[in-house]
Amino acid sequence: MADLACSGAVVAIVLVLAVAYGVRVASSGAASFDRVKRDKGSLLFGASAMQMGYWGLDPIGRFLARVGVSANAISTSSLLLGLGAAVAIALGHFGAAGALAVVSALCDALDGMVARHTKTASDSGEVLDATVDRYVEFTFLGGLAIHDHDNPVWLAMALAAILGSFMVSYATAKGEAMGVEAPRGAMRRPERAAYLTLGALLCPFTALWAAKGGPSWVGEAPMMAATALVAVVGNVSAVRRLTSIARLLRGRATGQLKPLPSPPPPERVEVRRAANG
Repeated sequence: MADLACSGAVVAIVLVLAVAYGVRVASSGAASFDRVKRDKGSLLFGASAMQMGYWGLDPIGRFLARVGVSANAISTSSLLLGLGAAVAIALGHFGAAGALAVVSALCDALDGMVARHTKTASDSGEVLDATVDRYVEFTFLGGLAIHDHDNPVWLAMALAAILGSFMVSYATAKGEAMGVEAPRGAMRRPERAAYLTLGALLCPFTALWAAKGGPSWVGEAPMMAATALVAVVGNVSAVRRLTSIARLLRGRATGQLKPLPSPPPPERVEVRRAANG
């Protein structure tokens, strides 16, 4: 019941936020954040949903900045919450894992807000943020693999999701290192996190259905569906990115493509604390 309560609480909070944002849109128009405009969202978590989320988080970010909470402290909190989600999912507590993953993701957004409000954005902060993102994502899927260790098919699916997740990020980083722009593609980190978290949050509801006479396999079906989606689409996206990068590099070698211009000096770059590859 605790997992069901966790999932229900997250759903209730999202519904309250959606109603409040709907009132805001009706009265004074949609919110607009430059960060969302650059990112454009994903299939599940589109730009409108991201604007709503940032609108809801912005007062919290301003408050944390005002009371002196550092962006790095929030990043560390995101890591600890993410590790907690991994432990919960390894133990089969999908609702608790989903709730912890949601709060971890909110902290991941808040650290950048606080850094901008306090004008403390830095390269080292960006490295910390990106590192936390990778650890949180890996440990969540690693916890799922531990939970599914006695089911070879589901275990293979979790491992394939880990591979796809890191290959998408690798393709983006490799393109940047080689001086070519990787295509945007699908299954970037926020999108993967949204699917996996939603899958975890839905499991307590389907488990309740299974307990009341529904098919036994539906109990963890949402998590398995989300994992399969990340595994398949993530690996396809990674291959497409790497293929596109190789094609661009061949074009540059033959003089058909000019290299990307050198970035401006560090003092003229607006440092971002989020790495969404």
